[in-house]
Amino acid sequence: MIPAMSPAREPTLWRTCRVLANRKRLQTLALLIRQPNQTVSAVAERMSLSMPAASQYLRALEARGLLTCRRVGRRVEYRLSAGTSKGAAEEIIKAVRLVFRRRAQPIEAIFKLATGFTHPRRIEVFRALTNGAHSFTKLQAATKMPARAVSRHLAKLEARGFVKNEMALYVAALQRHPLGRVLARLARR
Repeated sequence: MIPAMSPAREPTLWRTCRVLANRKRLQTLALLIRQPNQTVSAVAERMSLSMPAASQYLRALEARGLLTCRRVGRRVEYRLSAGTSKGAAEEIIKAVRLVFRRRAQPIEAIFKLATGFTHPRRIEVFRALTNGAHSFTKLQAATKMPARAVSRHLAKLEARGFVKNEMALYVAALQRHPLGRVLARLARR
């Protein structure tokens, strides 16, 4: 049995979102959902990528716990890590699989949602908001960030559908998108 990762060792949400906020890496995930157990050379060939680029995309996804690899003779095969990873990565993979099965334009939807949390300070703003800091002044005080930074992060969260401004108060928006729900829940931790 694989022990669960401690919160300190679990991949950080903002870094995982940065990996997901890349259309080519998302296309790689889509390929591995449709055809698991692909080698670097097979991924490179199917996606018309150079071997170094395919290898880099696969390693980035593996580093965030989204893929696993196994050696088969001299080859290394990659597949989604659902069922083998724990914590945030497993939740994200389950949501990503669902999005690729059920949604139109899944790559653009995942890309847009992932860019909502690609910065640690943006997660800090969202967490402060969900912990009761609903006014701009309270958000600024809770995060100890300059007004311009808070404003910039709020604008990105609002554009990505994670935050709503209702009469000068900010609230977490209800997410209908499966990945959006997972990312919002993980950002609150």
